[in-house]
Amino acid sequence: MIGKIATGEVEDERETLSSAAAEMGRAGGKKRAENMTPERRKEIAQKAAAKRWGEKGA
Repeated sequence: MIGKIATGEVEDERETLSSAAAEMGRAGGKKRAENMTPERRKEIAQKAAAKRWGEKGA
């Protein structure tokens, strides 16, 4: 199937599904952030940065 999509024999139908899922994910993320205190958002952001960049910057 992937080969046929790559060669253009079959159209990739997943783009519409992934963009709809992405929209719902963004909406969910905004709602989640609204319900959190600024301190909790900061804590989560710091933890994510430490995981991504290592403990040096945190």
